[in-house]
Amino acid sequence: MLKIIKITALSGLMLLLGACSMAPINNSEKFVLSVEVNQVMDKWHRAAAAANSQDYFGAMDTQSIFIGTDASENWKKSAFKTWSKDYFAKGSTWDFKALERNVYFSNDGSIAWFDELLDTTNLGVCRGSGVLKKTAQGWKIQHYVLSVTVPNETVGQVTELNKAHEAKIKASYLK
Repeated sequence: MLKIIKITALSGLMLLLGACSMAPINNSEKFVLSVEVNQVMDKWHRAAAAANSQDYFGAMDTQSIFIGTDASENWKKSAFKTWSKDYFAKGSTWDFKALERNVYFSNDGSIAWFDELLDTTNLGVCRGSGVLKKTAQGWKIQHYVLSVTVPNETVGQVTELNKAHEAKIKASYLK
């Protein structure tokens, strides 16, 4: 009988601990996590502006994906690093500063996703969005998408300018 009580008590404790670990994060935890994610993203953007390849790519997970503004730019981290190597070596990269960033979290706080409005020196106002994962080494960027913003009033002109390029992209997928 004592053995059954111990097993039942142990099982109950395990269930309770499991339930606690799955409890959604509270607002104060979200605030702390938001500060951490904002620091990672701001540092990542500063690393690019300073042509600091080590910090820039160090913030990205090994399996990270970077999607650029061109339809052909869907890079795994290693390919993106190769493509951008000359820019970092010359000290001439890109300079993005967040004007606004909205950060969201999974219930357990281990995954964050965000959208940001960026002021850039070379592309004007852009949008970025991405996903980070909390790892033993801290937050790591898993996925990042950079988008050029186009006012609705001028989207027709931009579409017209892009037709020849887009035809090549479409043709490469229709082979």
